[in-house]
Parts: sequence; C-alpha cells; structure tokens
Amino acid sequence: MSIEKALQQRSGSKCELCSAVDNLSVYEIPPNSDAGEDQCMLICDTCREQIENPDKMDANHWRCLNDSMWSQTPAVQVMAWRMLTHLSAEGWPQDLLDMLYLDDETLVWAKAFSEDISDDDSIKHVDSNGAVLEAGDTVTLIKDLDVKGANFTAKRGTAVRGISLVADNPEHIEGRVEGQRIVILTKFVKKTG
Repeated sequence: MSIEKALQQRSGSKCELCSAVDNLSVYEIPPNSDAGEDQCMLICDTCREQIENPDKMDANHWRCLNDSMWSQTPAVQVMAWRMLTHLSAEGWPQDLLDMLYLDDETLVWAKAFSEDISDDDSIKHVDSNGAVLEAGDTVTLIKDLDVKGANFTAKRGTAVRGISLVADNPEHIEGRVEGQRIVILTKFVKKTG
C-alpha cells in the first residue's frame, strides 16, 4: 500500500489538521522524516501553505487544532504542538498547549525542529540567570510581585507553568498565577527543569 493510500485510510480522506476534504497531499514532518507513514500526515493546501510560509499564517484557521490536537497519531500531535507554540502569543493557543500532553519521545520530536527555527530569531527571552526561555517552559518567581489590577501578590517561589513569550518584547513573558493570566518581567523569574 502506498503511503498516500495508508494516510487516506488513517485520516478518512480528510486533512489531519483541519478536516478539509479537498486538495490533500502527503506532508513529511521534519526533521525525523524517513518518509514513512508514521512521519507523514495528509494535509490540505491551506494548512501546507501556512506551515511553509509562517508570515502568511491566519491564526483563526488554526482554531481547528482544538479538535486535531487530541489525535492519537504522533505526527499530528507534533504539528499541533508546533503550530500552537508558534501562535502562542495570540492567547488562546497557549490555553490549548496547557492541555496538550505529548509523551517524552513525541515532545523531543516536536521541539527538535522548532529549536532550529528559533536559532534565527533575533529576540531571545532570558531568565534572571541568562537561561533562554521557550514557550511552554516552567519558571519560578524569584521575588514577590504585586499584580496590578488583580489585587493579589504573586509570591516568591510560585511555579508558573506553560509560559508564553511576548513576541515583540524580550523582557516580558505571560503565564497563569492564581488563575489569572499575567505579564511577568523575565528578570524576576528563573527557568526550572
């Protein structure tokens, strides 16, 4: 059976990301791709165009990941993680990332390609110790922070899981503390784990 036929059977002849039924083709997921069906997906032209040209990305198109991120297929999980991470500054993708669970092997695969891309970025978010922060990291607060407008103090030692990076400001990250999504200065956190 050809890879395309195997993928059509696996996906029900639908895009494995957005469920479109037209203009489907095989997409090999870098960098692990040995072109086997486990490292490929069946996707539509719209998804392919936006994956290959991130500057043309329409964040609303990717709301489809709300459903496809639950796929049991590691290749689909990897692409969902990568797209949600890329879009995490939008807000809603970070909420989905917080819910998405990948086993260790799949997470390594998902991060492998995104690290290659982020090396080219001019903006680097670094913690108080100079460690590079990435979307999805867990950080710990190193001092008590008064949260403006929320009437509480985020205590030193509080863990903030699944942070998102503020794309245009390397000194700011976002995360949830006591159920509130807040902006935190990178100089007041240290990366954990």
